[in-house]
Amino acid sequence: MNRMGWFGRLAAVAALCLSPLAATAAEIATALGPVSIKDGPKSVAVYDVAAIDTLLYLGVRPTGTPKKLFVPDLEAKLKGTASVGILQEPDLEALSALAPDLIIVGGRSSHQLATVRQVAPAIDMTIDGKDLLADARRRLSAYGDLFGRRAEAKAAQERIDNAVEAARKAVAGRGRALIVMTNGPKLSAYGATSRFGWLHSELGIPPAVPELGAALHGEVVSFEFIRKANPDWLIVLDRTAAIGETGASARATLSNDLVAQTVAGRTGQIVHLPPADFYIAAGGVSATLRVLARIEEQFRAAP
Repeated sequence: MNRMGWFGRLAAVAALCLSPLAATAAEIATALGPVSIKDGPKSVAVYDVAAIDTLLYLGVRPTGTPKKLFVPDLEAKLKGTASVGILQEPDLEALSALAPDLIIVGGRSSHQLATVRQVAPAIDMTIDGKDLLADARRRLSAYGDLFGRRAEAKAAQERIDNAVEAARKAVAGRGRALIVMTNGPKLSAYGATSRFGWLHSELGIPPAVPELGAALHGEVVSFEFIRKANPDWLIVLDRTAAIGETGASARATLSNDLVAQTVAGRTGQIVHLPPADFYIAAGGVSATLRVLARIEEQFRAAP
């Protein structure tokens, strides 16, 4: 190669090193620690419903998502988006065809991080239910930085903070609550250190049974347990409805003589949370706002 050829190659390498793409790497806070990634990805495949919820709220439309999202509002907004598998199992062929700049996993798909990294850079943005609001704030800030939506992220955070404060005021002094998940006819209860414990720690709702543990799937309980706990409030998640299956609804399951003997049952202080928002999309901006709004509304409406 002649001398001018070498100079040409060197000039090209220098230009690449000084190009905007090389200068826009950003450090993003993820569930596994900080990760350096190219700023402003144009195409993103997302395998986490909370992340999809938050991105859409910020005005960022994913280019690839799982086939079923369980949240009707999100499925309507993403109609026509490329399908890249299901939440827990990516379709690597479809993902490769999409060729995204970035892949986001989290929660139910977090175990697939190494797999999807075979296709493109990927980050784990899991939101831990035990510290849900703090994790949601961190993810929201990270997405704002990564996608150039800092102003939108700040406004979203202010709205969540206001909703949290409104819910705190609504529940203050209104008594103890027991968080119950129904799965058809089956019952599980969740305590202050569980995946749903943020309702107690963040909103200040006293637990009806302080000694309940932190089991991921709750503690299997009976109707007798609920009667003995005698909560002033029952906060209810219908898992069957959340995952779109058929079976006994939470309302049908809790229509029980023993539940009716509790303060919550006698007064009708039973709060049915939006199932998919609380269970599948937990931590997403819109989902969190809907959950907080339901709690505020129901506690304020009680005599």
